[in-house]
Amino acid sequence: MKVLITGATGMIGGELVEKFHGLGIDVNYLTTSKNKIQSKDNFQGYYWNPKEGEIDLECFEDVSIVVNLVGANVASRWTTSYKQEILDSRKESAKTLLKSLHKIDHEVEYLISASAIGIYPDSLTKLYEEDESNLNDNFIGEVVQEWEKAIDNFQELGIKIAKLRIGLVLSDQGGALEKIKQPIEFYAGAPLGSGKQWQSWIHIEDLCEMFIHCIKKQETGVFNAVAPQPVSNKELTLAVANAIGKPIFLPNVPASVLRLLLGEMATIVLSSQYVSSKKIESTGFEFSYIYIDRALQNLLQ
Repeated sequence: MKVLITGATGMIGGELVEKFHGLGIDVNYLTTSKNKIQSKDNFQGYYWNPKEGEIDLECFEDVSIVVNLVGANVASRWTTSYKQEILDSRKESAKTLLKSLHKIDHEVEYLISASAIGIYPDSLTKLYEEDESNLNDNFIGEVVQEWEKAIDNFQELGIKIAKLRIGLVLSDQGGALEKIKQPIEFYAGAPLGSGKQWQSWIHIEDLCEMFIHCIKKQETGVFNAVAPQPVSNKELTLAVANAIGKPIFLPNVPASVLRLLLGEMATIVLSSQYVSSKKIESTGFEFSYIYIDRALQNLLQ
C-alpha cells in the first residue's frame, strides 16, 4: 500500500506520516513549496499549485489511498480576501486532485478527507450526530459544506469516500492547545465568553488512529472525529491550568471583547458544538483518550 497525503507537513499530517511509516506504509505527499520536497525511499514529495490547477502527476504512481488534509488555517484574521482563501484552498485542492485523476490511469480506490464539526449550528443543548440536517449557515458552516461537496465528487470515479468531521485537536506540537496554554502560563488565562460553550475535542493520537482505522476497514460516509466526553470551555481552561500547575483567577473574557479583538473570527471560540462519537465507535474504533484530564496529562506533563 502507498498513501498520498495533502497537508502532510502540517500538525496532523506530520503525526500521520509517522504512523504510516511505523506500519511500513510508504507516503507520497504534495506541497506548494518546492523547498519542502524530500526524496526518500518511503517519503517522496511532489509539487502542486491548486490555485493554478498544477500538479505533478507522478504523485499518483502506485498510490491506492489519498488522505486529504489541506486547507488554509481558519485561525487567522478573517479579512474578505482571507475568507476567500480559506474557502478556495479547500475547493481548489479537491478540484485539482479530481481533474488529475480523470486524466490518468490510476490505482486510487479510497479517499479520506478532513472536515470539521463547524458544520453543526451553535447550540448549548443539542447533541449532534452525523445525520443532522440542520446545518450551520455562518461562514464556517458554508466552508465545511462546500468542502464536503467537493470531496463527494470523487465518487464519480468509483472511489470510496470517508469524511472525518474533526473537533478541537489537542497536540503538544502547537495548535489550539498551545494558544490556550500560553496565557495561563503567564497568569492571564480565563474562560472565554460565558465559558459554557461545548468544546468537542480529540487527542491527536486518537485522530491519527481514526484515519488509519477507517482506511484499514474501508469505512465510508461521514464520521465525527471527537472524543466521547466533550467539555465546556470553562472546564477545558481549568483542566489545562491544573495540568500545568497554574491558577485561574481572572474573570471570563466577555464575548464583546473577543469580537472586538478577533472580529468575525470570534465565532470559532464562542460557538458551541456538542458532538457525538457513537458512530465511529460502532465500527469498532476504541479511543485511548476519553477524558480531558488524561489527555492533558499525556500532552502537558
